[in-house]
Amino acid sequence: MKLLQFTDIHLTTPGQTIADRDPNANFERALNHALSHHSDAEAVVITGDLSDWGERDDYVRLKARLKTVPMPVHLCIGNHDDRSVLLSVFPELADENGHVQGIFPLSQGVGITIDTWGPETHAGHFCDVRARWLDKQLSCAEGPVYLFMHHNPVPMGIEPMDRIMQRDADLLARTLKPHAGKIQHLFHGHCHLPLSGSFCGIPFSAPRGTNHAGWPDFAATKVFSSSDLPESYAVAQLFKHGVMVHMVEYGYAGDIRSEGSPDYAQWDRLTMVR
Repeated sequence: MKLLQFTDIHLTTPGQTIADRDPNANFERALNHALSHHSDAEAVVITGDLSDWGERDDYVRLKARLKTVPMPVHLCIGNHDDRSVLLSVFPELADENGHVQGIFPLSQGVGITIDTWGPETHAGHFCDVRARWLDKQLSCAEGPVYLFMHHNPVPMGIEPMDRIMQRDADLLARTLKPHAGKIQHLFHGHCHLPLSGSFCGIPFSAPRGTNHAGWPDFAATKVFSSSDLPESYAVAQLFKHGVMVHMVEYGYAGDIRSEGSPDYAQWDRLTMVR
C-alpha cells in the first residue's frame, strides 16, 4: 500500500511568492509529479499550512483542484490556516466538536488526521476534547493506524522552532501510549525540513514541503533559517512488517545518473560509475 504526503503548501493569492517561489505553481508541480509517478497511491494527505494567510479564496481554489485528483485526499490544519475559514469551505472536515480531524479507511488499517491548531499562535495545541475524540477512534480501530498532523511532537533542538512545536505533547503522549501497539507511523510537517524519530515509541517522519525550505541552524536563537534546497513531498510505502518513507525532491533540477547494477556479478572497477 502506498500513501502520498504533501505538507506546507502555503497557497497564496495568485502572483504572490514566498522566498521567490510560487507556492501555487509548486503545489501544481508536486501534484502532477506525484500523480505521474505514483498513480497507484491509495490516498494523498496534506499535513497543514494549506494557505499562507488562512484566506478563503485559497481554500476555494484548493477544493476545486482536489476534485480532479483521482484518489481520496485528506487534509490537516496547520498554524498558517484559519479553522473557521477552512471549515466554511470544507465543512466535511469537522468532527462532532468542530475540530479539523477525522478517520478514513485504508486497504490495510486506517488513517487518522489530528487537529493541532490554536488561535493566534504558531505553536501546536491539543486539548482534552481532542484527546477524548482521538482515544475513542484509536480504541475502535483494529489497526494498523497511521496518524497525520501538522506540528512536530518532539523538539528539534533548534530554539526558534522548538518554541512553535506541539506544546501539549504530554497530553498527546498520554492519549497515544495505551494504543501505541497498533500505531504504525506518525506523519507531520511544519518544520520545512526532512525529519525522522520516535514519539512514545511510535516512529515519525516529515518531508521538507512543496515550496520554501528550512535549514537546521542549531545556533539560531531568535529567527528561523531558510535555504534554497529543492521542493519535495513524501511517498510512504506500507508493508506487512514496516513502513518505508521516501522524500521525493521533485524540485531538483540536476542530472539523474545510472550508477551500476545491484547484481554483484556486474560490479567491476572499470564499469562502475564513481
